Amino acid sequence: MDEQAAVIKPAHATPDMSLWQGRIDPEPDSERWHQRITAYHTDAAAGTVLTGFASDAGVARNKGRIGAAAGPTAIRQALGPMAWHHDSPVYDAGDVACHGDGLERAQQRMGEHLTELLDRGHLPVVLGGGHEVAYASWRGLSDHLAQQQRRSCVAIINLDAHFDLRDPSELTSSGTPFAQIAADCASRRWPFRYACLGVSQAANTRALFDTASRLKTLVVEDREFRDSRIAFIKRDVQRLVADCDHVYLSIDMDVFPASDAPGVSAPASRGVILTHLEPILEFLRRSRKLRLIDIAEVNPAYDIDQRTARLAARLVHQLTRSDH
Repeated sequence: MDEQAAVIKPAHATPDMSLWQGRIDPEPDSERWHQRITAYHTDAAAGTVLTGFASDAGVARNKGRIGAAAGPTAIRQALGPMAWHHDSPVYDAGDVACHGDGLERAQQRMGEHLTELLDRGHLPVVLGGGHEVAYASWRGLSDHLAQQQRRSCVAIINLDAHFDLRDPSELTSSGTPFAQIAADCASRRWPFRYACLGVSQAANTRALFDTASRLKTLVVEDREFRDSRIAFIKRDVQRLVADCDHVYLSIDMDVFPASDAPGVSAPASRGVILTHLEPILEFLRRSRKLRLIDIAEVNPAYDIDQRTARLAARLVHQLTRSDH
């Protein structure tokens, strides 16, 4: 592992705010994201902090299509022109970048960065980057909670076509983060409460389904998402969240159909449409337990008309907006 391969723009540094661009309307109360987001600084009032994980080292290890390292920039560029519907501040804290195969070091630095943000009362939204970001996200959240010196129960909600529960003992990758999180929970003597929504049976082996069963994962396959089932799926998620103190939400963009999200490592032949996921996302947003969000696998090299980046940007907007 190349220990010099991970580079972080410190949380107090000024990120590249030139990425935030868009139209300016003459009417009053017509502001957009690019006009309101500001650079993060350590004295910033509590709000939402966007921070990028510019990495596809885990995707490369997992034999996927690389290019997700450019995802954070693409999401920011898609988010900038969106209309502003927020009451609390939103900041950009720059990126943690992983160059070469320095994944573990990059995950460590991102974890430290997120712990700092959580300690200061912010809601971090991590822009990926490959889904190896999930273990970095977990490190930040778990270390923050561990400082409170009490047993924590976190509902881990993963919207994903894949379990990402592969055996990490020989090599970690974008396919192993939730197995790594399960092991970390065991070492801390915390319960592992994991839901994977949108799983494609065709993309996951029997061994992975067996692992998910052994870990008592709440599994909802992509083919189960239909109008008549949404209320029941939402109920199951609500029960999981009710039994936990905190929620960590991870969204792999390959959960969506390839027509909506072509710019990912592994495009979905079926996927789950946004309309079927929105009731769950809205519940999580309103739960008052949501502590951390990450959005993974945006790969601009394979995107079409910015569909994937625009969808990811809409998710950021939807999950952080204010109620009116």
